[in-house]
Amino acid sequence: MITITSHIHSTRIGPLGLIELRRPTSINALTFSMLQELTRVFTTWRNDPAISMVVLRGSGERGFCAGGDIKDFHAAVSGGGHAEFLALLSLEFDLNEMIATYPKPVLTLVHGLCMGGGIGLASHASIRVTTPEASYAMPETRIGYSPDVGGTHLLARAPGHLGEYLALTASTFTGTDAVELGFADMLVDPTRFAELLDSLDDFIAMPAAEIAAGIEVLFGSFAPSPLASARPWIDAAFSAPDLPGILDRLDEMVHPAAAQTAAAIRANAPTSLAGALAAVRAARAEDHLRSALDRELRLADYLMHRPDLAEGIRAQVIDKDRNPRWNPARFDEVDTAAIAGLIEGPA
Repeated sequence: MITITSHIHSTRIGPLGLIELRRPTSINALTFSMLQELTRVFTTWRNDPAISMVVLRGSGERGFCAGGDIKDFHAAVSGGGHAEFLALLSLEFDLNEMIATYPKPVLTLVHGLCMGGGIGLASHASIRVTTPEASYAMPETRIGYSPDVGGTHLLARAPGHLGEYLALTASTFTGTDAVELGFADMLVDPTRFAELLDSLDDFIAMPAAEIAAGIEVLFGSFAPSPLASARPWIDAAFSAPDLPGILDRLDEMVHPAAAQTAAAIRANAPTSLAGALAAVRAARAEDHLRSALDRELRLADYLMHRPDLAEGIRAQVIDKDRNPRWNPARFDEVDTAAIAGLIEGPA
């Protein structure tokens, strides 16, 4: 049985359920209808005794998934569609949690670009395969937003203070870094993806951990993580108690990457930076995906009603002048009390 709906292709091959994102011209960027169909398929297969494992991958050479459709986001926040877009995010976050708690093994195959919502689909699965050359990012603070789709939960669990570094700088990282950070489990050359899929019949009856171990033995490779080698200076700076302290430490460092890192942070939206830092640290203290998702949804609702999000998308995606005018423009003008209330949540 094959179903093709809203750029989602799902099919069964014996006990294996295969889902493919099929919007390659947009690097499989997610729309509301795609999220609805993904939710429907995962829900149906969860209770189908004929399905023992689910595989999720993206079509096209450019990548697994570029995240949510950023132009749809801009249209929503610019045209009064805040409630509708918040409903989309709620649906997406529930799907992320479903994947994370799925009662059957979920295998994700990441190649090329994997950003934002793509990470939400790929990195909460029980078996996460990526390629060394894959390019991951949680670039939200660059557009006046904050990491979501459980991204703060993932960043909080990364070694040391790499999570704060990635949230505040909006930097990209490689597939090898993704394994180091805990966003993926193993590296596999993309030319072996077809062979890997053909081998899954041998693993169908096994628990997810054993399937992952078997795949890594047969197909896994190793490459050093650039971020792992940078941890000493990153931890030294990003362990500071607050954003001004992090910037002060970077400004005082003689490490060649410190000045560039500080400049990258200062280019991002001050309100988003405050929210992202607080959300990552709250997720580290709590270490519960659902709590992180609920916190991210509160932040999303707050940020999409502020001018920075529409302005950031305009500057980075629409006009591409790369010169956003943040409001407020200074870190000391951010409403930190409002951010703290969102992080803490309802009493």
